[in-house]
Parts: sequence; structure tokens; C-alpha cells
Amino acid sequence: MEMAAELRPSARGELEITDINNRYLREGRLSVRRMGRGFVWLDTGTHGSLHDAAEFVRVMQTRTGQMVGCLEEVAYRMGFIGAETLLRLAHGLSGTHYADYLLGLAAEAGD
Repeated sequence: MEMAAELRPSARGELEITDINNRYLREGRLSVRRMGRGFVWLDTGTHGSLHDAAEFVRVMQTRTGQMVGCLEEVAYRMGFIGAETLLRLAHGLSGTHYADYLLGLAAEAGD
């Protein structure tokens, strides 16, 4: 948190994650892992790149039928929450596409 507070905007007028990475590198505290298939980095620093990222997510969700960044699904699939909790969370969002998606995940458990 302290590092982020010390950042100054770049020439593009943005706070850059690269500045944090470089500081960790200089301090010998940077560790790197290669991301496998299914991971993507989307720059959202401009209106255009934010629009591009949103379109990418929309297309991926539409084509795969899976939500991007659904924390409830991750928690459920990793065993942090059960189907009962997933149902409770879905009912708290009733009437939304997101709730329908969670209900579908819970229904899979009953199959």
C-alpha cells in the first residue's frame, strides 16, 4: 500500500503497475510465474482499451457460457463454499442473469 501511495502518474497520466514491478525487482522481492492458458492481461487505462476489454469479456462469456471473474464460482469449485451457500448467494441476487448463472452451478451439483 505504501508503494502505491508513492506512485506518480506517468507521461500518459496514469499510475503504472510496471513502476511497482520495477521497485520489487530493484529490492530483490519480485517473483514471476508464467500464466498458463486461460489467463489474459487486459489493459484498461484508456476509454478505448476499457471498451476493448469489456467486449473481450462479453464475447468470451457469450461463446463459452461461463462467467469471467465469478468469485462465487471459484469459491464453489475450490470447495470453499458448498451448494447451499451458492444457492443462498444466488437468491440474494434474484432476477439477475448472474443469479441464474449461480443457480445453474448449484443445479450441476444435484446432477
